[in-house]
Amino acid sequence: MNRGAGPDEVLAGIPGWRGASYSELPGGLTNRTLLVEKDGRRAVLKIDPSPRTAPYNSRRDEASIQERAAALGRANHVLHVEDTVLLSEWGEGDVWTRTHLGHDDNLRRVAAALREIHTLPLTGRTFDAVAAAQLYAGSLDASMSGAAEGHLAVVESAPGPMNLCCCHNDLVAENIIATPDIRFLDWDYACDNDPLVDLAVIVAHHGLSDGQARVLLDAYFDGNGDAWRRQLGVQVRLYNALNWLWSVAGAAAVGPE
Repeated sequence: MNRGAGPDEVLAGIPGWRGASYSELPGGLTNRTLLVEKDGRRAVLKIDPSPRTAPYNSRRDEASIQERAAALGRANHVLHVEDTVLLSEWGEGDVWTRTHLGHDDNLRRVAAALREIHTLPLTGRTFDAVAAAQLYAGSLDASMSGAAEGHLAVVESAPGPMNLCCCHNDLVAENIIATPDIRFLDWDYACDNDPLVDLAVIVAHHGLSDGQARVLLDAYFDGNGDAWRRQLGVQVRLYNALNWLWSVAGAAAVGPE
């Protein structure tokens, strides 16, 4: 596949999808994401301008992890993968919002799904938070350097993972879908990390209360969540710093509207 190929060229090279119609989906800061349709079938197509490097997975590594999760019923199956292309089945269901994560029963459902994901084999790549933070900080101009240094220091001083398992690493609400079983979308960052990272993303990104965080921890740790509250706090601070750097770097890359 030629780098920079458009959707029509990409689809022409995927068996069974030549001539499919397509429309843009939201998201995709570094890639195009499309809903493609043909003969009553629907799928999600991601197209990159060039092969991906850390902190992202390569598309082939992403596909491998996603397929393992799909075997558990926790992800949509991969239909086709190349260095700069990923085609996944379309999962019919409700994509979640912050509101969904405000309900205790939903937090328990997510915790149960995460426990399954965290039993998957190690991927062989550990998420390097410091390298990711340095990459994001390095893309900012001098006017942001002071604030960036403070957040970078938080990441650099954070302890490494206490335990390693296969983690999603990007569990924002928009990456959770009820089909009605819980599935996770967008495995771009999935690799080995501390299991509390996935819980911390849910808590920090969506502003969950202390009570809601306790529900999530108790559900994940079989009622023993209090023993893990301090470690969750460490991962929440790490996520907040890393997410600030990512968000500002992304805004700088897109530029003013």
